[in-house]
Amino acid sequence: MMETMDRRELRKMILARRDRLPVRQQEEKSRVILSRLLGLEEIRTAGHLFVYVSFRSEVRTLELIAHCLQEDKKISVPLTQVNSSSLLAVEISDPESQLAPGYCGIPEPVSSQVERHRVDPAEIDVVIVPGSVFDHTGGRLGYGGGYYDRFLSGRTPQALRIALAYELQVVERVPVEAHDQGMDLIVTEETVYRMQ
Repeated sequence: MMETMDRRELRKMILARRDRLPVRQQEEKSRVILSRLLGLEEIRTAGHLFVYVSFRSEVRTLELIAHCLQEDKKISVPLTQVNSSSLLAVEISDPESQLAPGYCGIPEPVSSQVERHRVDPAEIDVVIVPGSVFDHTGGRLGYGGGYYDRFLSGRTPQALRIALAYELQVVERVPVEAHDQGMDLIVTEETVYRMQ
């Protein structure tokens, strides 16, 4: 059935499934995913990570950000620029004081951070990517805006791409299009899918 679904239907179905996960399960699964992620050599050796700030039912990332900051890693997070349909990378060191609800209510860097702490995306080693649906070959469906696809292809082509997802978000095949950027790794509560 999923084979015949178009992108919009598939995204809607999987996101509805994700939203139905009880909060406690989201938190438990996120902890397992975080533990798997932090066990990766690619994360241990990375100096600069660009990490999405979790929102609603997404795999939680605030603990990841806190852990990496304690390890003296450089952390930048996305700021959505709606006018140019692009993402800016902004370095943070204290999520609690430096993030506030922004685009669509997603936590983003407060304006006082932006100019002083903008980051050159070429410095980023790893991008931690959100999304709605993934497949075993690294295919990804985002949320429909193309922000991450543009960021990954144009601003950070050198960075390793790691998606965080609940296993229920991984399907046999995502109907990808030419502009869709693939993932190098997908980390779920059950396994790590490696595309390299």
